[in-house]
Amino acid sequence: MMLQILPALLTFAFVTSVTPGPNNMMLMSSGANFGFRRTVPHMLGIAIGFTAMVFLVGVGLTGVLLAEPRLAKALALVSVLYMLWLAWKIAHAAPPEASETKARPLTFLQAAAFQWVNPKAWAMALSACALYAPDQTARAVGFVAVVFGAVNLPSVSVWAAMGQGLRRVLTDRRRLVAFNWTMAGLLVLSMLPALPELF
Repeated sequence: MMLQILPALLTFAFVTSVTPGPNNMMLMSSGANFGFRRTVPHMLGIAIGFTAMVFLVGVGLTGVLLAEPRLAKALALVSVLYMLWLAWKIAHAAPPEASETKARPLTFLQAAAFQWVNPKAWAMALSACALYAPDQTARAVGFVAVVFGAVNLPSVSVWAAMGQGLRRVLTDRRRLVAFNWTMAGLLVLSMLPALPELF
């Protein structure tokens, strides 16, 4: 059964991981501001944090949120506030020459924790578990989580690499400021689907 769903699961994991969203906007910004190598802990935090999230959501966390709607609403509010703060940080990121001392990329733990306030990550985890592990057994959910983790890391790495590639273009401070503000704006736009949950 698991091998039968593997092609569809791989496709779903790739498409949802590689398309724009909060993680990928932040990775592109981090790659541009700090370089690929310094962004690696951020990428690993996303991949491993999201894998853990898929597993925990699949084995029962969804039921807790459905049983306690106020908890789901509080999570949505925290998500929006945290992402607004991150957008502010991205918009005000230091230029590359100053970033070595002033600004810092997200750490592994910060990136892993971010998955829990990322609306796209929640949508991906819930959809993956509902579609590919509907029986919610630990074995089926673990399979989905591992496949997602294996696909997620190379997919999100593309965004950090694109950001790294932009470093040469962003040596001019005005272009860097415009890029950072654009990335911050895209991050804010990427969370709009979560707003109906709040109101």
